[in-house]
Amino acid sequence: MILILIVVVFGILGYAVSSKLKNKFKKYSQTSLQANLSGKEVAELMLADYNIPNVKVNCVEGQLSDHYNPMNRTVNLSPDVYYGRNAAATAVAAHECGHAVQHATSYAWLQLRSALVPIQNISGKILNIVLIGALFGGIAIFGLPYEVVGMVVVGSYGMLTLFSLVTLPVEFDASNRALAWVKQRNIVTAHEYGMSKDALKWAAMTYVVAALASLATLAYYLFIFFGNRD
Repeated sequence: MILILIVVVFGILGYAVSSKLKNKFKKYSQTSLQANLSGKEVAELMLADYNIPNVKVNCVEGQLSDHYNPMNRTVNLSPDVYYGRNAAATAVAAHECGHAVQHATSYAWLQLRSALVPIQNISGKILNIVLIGALFGGIAIFGLPYEVVGMVVVGSYGMLTLFSLVTLPVEFDASNRALAWVKQRNIVTAHEYGMSKDALKWAAMTYVVAALASLATLAYYLFIFFGNRD
């Protein structure tokens, strides 16, 4: 019952933040950037300023699907950002380039996050196996003591939670780099800077909600498996 409540509460909160982000992006996309630069041009300019010539700027399908891929060194922008000439597109494009700058400068939190990716993937698969086993036969299907199953679940979810927490400084730092650069480079006016900052704030909130939800779920599992001990 408590787990369902956690899922529902943070599901609603996540939906509210996501909707707010989409509304902010839509609102700030309606005001043309005085510098008249597209997201693609902003990204290429920022990469050039930081002397990062080996990162390509691509256009990818989807809405708010923007991301930096450290594996093939690409900044991937959604059509609205890639072609957009407004404060929202500028903020997102510069933010993703902020990740490229982190990569080029060996930013410690990004390196840690990248190192955790395979561990996170394995932890997710383990949790899926445990969940399927519990649904079809209970934890006894594994032939393992209750405490061992508890350690597996808590350990696996702990890794997912750690990944969510490590993601926070990575995202906030990328936004700070982006905002500092667009301001110093005079890419945006004072009014446009405010819109860019607000857009990135709500984007960051999606990660904050995810991290809080993960922490709450981890606390639940800790209590279920180990909280009733004398």
